[in-house]
Amino acid sequence: MTAAQAFPTPGMRVGHFRVAHALSRRVRLKSPLLGDSAFDAVYFQALLEALPGVSEVRINVRGECLVLSYDGRLETWRNIVQSLVEMPDEAFVLAGDAASAVTGSDVAVKALITLFSQALPWPAKALLGWSLALGVIVKGAETLFTRGIKVETLDATAITLALVRGNYFTAGSITTLLALGQYLEGQSEQRSTALLKGLMRPQVETVWAVRDGVEVQTPLAQVAAGDCVVCGAGELIPIDGVVAEGEASVNQSSISGESVPVHIRPGDAVISGSVVEEGRLTITVERVGSQTSMARIGRFIDQSLRGKSRTQTTSAALADKLVPVTLGLSGLMLLATRDVNRSTSVLTVDFSCAVKLASPVAVRSGMYAAGQAGVLLKGASALDALQDVDTIVFDKTGTLTTGQITVTDILPEAGLTETDVLALAAGAEEHYDHPVARAVVREAKQRAIALPPISRVDFIVAHGVAASVDGNHVLVGSHHFVAEDEGVTCAHVEDTARQLRRQGKSLLYVAREGKLAGMIALRDDARPEAAAVLESLKASGIRKIVVLTGDHKDTARALVRQLPQIDALHYELKPEDKASIVERLKREGRTLAFVGDGVNDAPALVTAHVGICMPKGADLAREAAQVLLLHEDLHTLVVARQAAIRTNTIIRQTFGATIGCNSLIMLLATAGMSPVLAALLHNATTVGILGYAAMAASRPLRKSTHASSLVPHREEVC
Repeated sequence: MTAAQAFPTPGMRVGHFRVAHALSRRVRLKSPLLGDSAFDAVYFQALLEALPGVSEVRINVRGECLVLSYDGRLETWRNIVQSLVEMPDEAFVLAGDAASAVTGSDVAVKALITLFSQALPWPAKALLGWSLALGVIVKGAETLFTRGIKVETLDATAITLALVRGNYFTAGSITTLLALGQYLEGQSEQRSTALLKGLMRPQVETVWAVRDGVEVQTPLAQVAAGDCVVCGAGELIPIDGVVAEGEASVNQSSISGESVPVHIRPGDAVISGSVVEEGRLTITVERVGSQTSMARIGRFIDQSLRGKSRTQTTSAALADKLVPVTLGLSGLMLLATRDVNRSTSVLTVDFSCAVKLASPVAVRSGMYAAGQAGVLLKGASALDALQDVDTIVFDKTGTLTTGQITVTDILPEAGLTETDVLALAAGAEEHYDHPVARAVVREAKQRAIALPPISRVDFIVAHGVAASVDGNHVLVGSHHFVAEDEGVTCAHVEDTARQLRRQGKSLLYVAREGKLAGMIALRDDARPEAAAVLESLKASGIRKIVVLTGDHKDTARALVRQLPQIDALHYELKPEDKASIVERLKREGRTLAFVGDGVNDAPALVTAHVGICMPKGADLAREAAQVLLLHEDLHTLVVARQAAIRTNTIIRQTFGATIGCNSLIMLLATAGMSPVLAALLHNATTVGILGYAAMAASRPLRKSTHASSLVPHREEVC
């Protein structure tokens, strides 16, 4: 009987794994593969956690052990067995120099050994003391020879000196409290990582599958290997497969880390989690990507959290500079007093310990609090960027406006009816994930209009759609696209169009077989909270608010009349114009945040110092942004800035507390305080500072309703 045919039992072989212990809903497995230096534990853990029925996975790399909790069903165990037997090559990618996690039991064991060893005779006490500190001493020696005098060297020197002097309690206390600091940081990291993985779970629920030659919207759960799936511009590829038809530019940065899009042709393989930037692909499904996507997302989150913010980097550099200061003071004390105890006491007061640990704890806790409040920060650098921003640039539609666009008028031409025009437009737009497209399709469904069959759709980003609808070549899009690019005559409706635009409405032109079929007018009202949010942003230090839009100037100016807080407005823009304006503002010395949600916003999101994407943003926009707003409430933008400012304030506070507390302890140490008491006071203040950083940064963030009393001055509309 194979492993997949029965529940796990001790001794059972599962590929390269051996079942060490098994309960009805929990199994522990051992394998030397887990200790491989190339093994990516983060990736493999996420891979297993994505399996239906699996609730928790823990991997101990040092112990070469994997503990897995699941629902106890045989079907779930079979899926687990398959994943263990068929470990993907991606599970073996060099994952950097991440340190092994310190567990709570590790800290408890060190503390107990330190306490109980004091009651033992000298030989046993010495053996336990040196054994307990061996790891720190070895790490300090390695650091000294590879990186120079760093904080690890100071820790090792203090512990070694205490051991040589026979102060085993002091040495054990330092070792235990170092482990406790690492444990607190690890707990914060795990909590943040778990939340971020959940927030970044792929949002694709349905796909366009080809059924009998017709594209049909199908739940992703019903897609199987061998099916053909169609992905257009701006869409996330939710499956692994091979391109059967079409060419496209595909962004794979969340998987490979490479920001340059890849040109994909028929026969090329595509990976779930990548995003189509331009073009259209028909993909033959090899594997539905929920499991592999979550694994890659796990790796992406882990790598982004390993990245340091500027504040963290500065803190770490300062911590290293303080190490020689402590060593020098200890040496001077020894020369001046010839008192080894005083010298040892000074050596135990490590300024750099809390400075170096408090920053990452505060940053991770701040990211966690932001996530709970509806803001997903992709890495620590986003916190720095948000704090420094002095100018915010909005793409109008879907950010300052509700994005809930409604059809207000349908004006048919060429003898057609409203139903005819709406059916043509909705048929072409049905495949396009854009607020305007959704509004047109929604209106058609509300009128119970049957949509005509479609054989092919081409999306022209930020311009419109060209489609074959019921055998006719149909164009749907802006005046620029239909009239100027495609040469359809629209001059006879310009007076009507001008009147509609002055009412704040946007226009969609519909053409069939080279002739204008009609116009559709749409309205997108400003968000009810937009004015209060813009006031709060200015009160928080934002100096300039800029709005960009492709709308006609009359439609754009209608929004400014509703939101006088806007300082500058740019209208009738092409997609490439937005990134150019952002670049120009950067050259003026401004620190920019760009807020958008569309496919055409991706270049500007990348160009800005920090890109912010709205909750219902296109997959490409979500990919490009550093910050994702998760709630349909613009107040979360204020919350994001609050999180950044608060986190950096806490880091400064912990730095001041560290310098103040340790300076006092240093003074007491030079006056004759014992090394044991100096170590206890130093480590107690360090744990206290870390605890404050974690608790203060993770406090719930609240929406700000503060309104500035300043009267805004708006630049001349351009």
